Amino acid sequence: MVYDVVVVGAGFSAIAVTINLVGKLPPSASIAIIGDDPGFGRGTAYRTELYLHRLNVPAGRMSVFPDRPNDFVDWLTRRGRPLQAGDFASRRDYGLYLRDTLASLLRNRSARCRVDFIKAKATGCVERFRVGLAFTLDNAAEILGKNVVLCLGVGNASLPMEMANLGTEVRKHIVDNPWRLSWLQRIKKFDSVCILGSGLTMIDQVLALRAHGHEGRIQVLSRRGLIPLAHVRDHPPAVEPILPTGQLTMSALLQSLRRQAKACGDWRALMDGLRPGIQAVWQRLDKSERARFLRHALPWWNIHRHRIPSDVSDRLQAMLRDATLEIHAGYLTAVAEDGNRLALTYRLRGRQQIASLQADWLVNCTGMERAGIRHSPLLQEMQRQGLIAADPLGLGIDVDRTSQIIGSDGQRQPGVYAVGALTAGQFWEITAVPDIRVQAKSVSALIAEEA
Repeated sequence: MVYDVVVVGAGFSAIAVTINLVGKLPPSASIAIIGDDPGFGRGTAYRTELYLHRLNVPAGRMSVFPDRPNDFVDWLTRRGRPLQAGDFASRRDYGLYLRDTLASLLRNRSARCRVDFIKAKATGCVERFRVGLAFTLDNAAEILGKNVVLCLGVGNASLPMEMANLGTEVRKHIVDNPWRLSWLQRIKKFDSVCILGSGLTMIDQVLALRAHGHEGRIQVLSRRGLIPLAHVRDHPPAVEPILPTGQLTMSALLQSLRRQAKACGDWRALMDGLRPGIQAVWQRLDKSERARFLRHALPWWNIHRHRIPSDVSDRLQAMLRDATLEIHAGYLTAVAEDGNRLALTYRLRGRQQIASLQADWLVNCTGMERAGIRHSPLLQEMQRQGLIAADPLGLGIDVDRTSQIIGSDGQRQPGVYAVGALTAGQFWEITAVPDIRVQAKSVSALIAEEA
């Protein structure tokens, strides 16, 4: 069957695009959403059932509609879970909000376009002359789209080293994907746990462990030993920064931001003022300056940009003070068996000294992988055909500033777009709801103009 729009993906980007398309396309149009995730639209982040897993963006900025900022807060109120716009809702509630929002749009069948959910994985793609792109599915079906939106997000990053040399029983104590929360049921009350990675995923898993009654020692190992900084309870108003003019370099940018942060009293105010314009700042950096940012500044950007609620930070600081939680900075070099336990060897950051630690469990909290072609057989096939090209810094695929995909010949692919993490090379800040919802609305409007 030929659809007016084919959306490939099943995470937040896909649901945001679908919601916007349903609101913009005429009743005669048709949409197919291809994805094999049973929790469509919720993805890894919003599928969790644990109430302690909270958003790190205030509820007042999490509406799926850019022009209806209170939509999520109003939904929470209607469900008997009222929060202020500056509060942090649970990820579970946000996933339910997305589900309910789409369901409410789909109920009015007579006044909307056709929407088909295809529970399958797209494995191949071929260009059909004068029709669009045809996708082959793992159920042997084929779907054609006059317009296409790729909404392939990111998965959990792999452990940084091979564990195949370990015995079968010991490997059972290595948690590759912590978002499959069944692993928590196997943890004994006083087991020692080593978490690899110190970002937001680590925060979530520490909270989950304690919520399940774990009282043992938790050791965290990451390359720099940095943990996310906290929001403050009395949030300062945003201060828009004054940026250097002319050719922008990382050195000039950081020098300017540091000076202004000292002047405004709270760096959070400046960071929040920078936030709405960060895509424009990224686009002012040339390839070499972007590469410098990724090599040297990214870890510090992450802990300042992706902050945690103040009460969560208070809990972590209390655990650090009583030494039930420890943070180590270093590079993992080996994992070996030590009886029924794991022995981890790592090189201390900035030194040649080797250290070790033992644990009953090793949990992979290195975060989410970068979106890219090598993780997707579909994208690999599209690259072979020249339909897409890899971003030179490994940040997804090439798109223009309207999110239209650029092929290997450097030309725009008419009617073919990408939304979300795949477009990080062009936009950088494009993994959080406030950014993706704007992009989804813009792409949907462009498609609707041609429908």
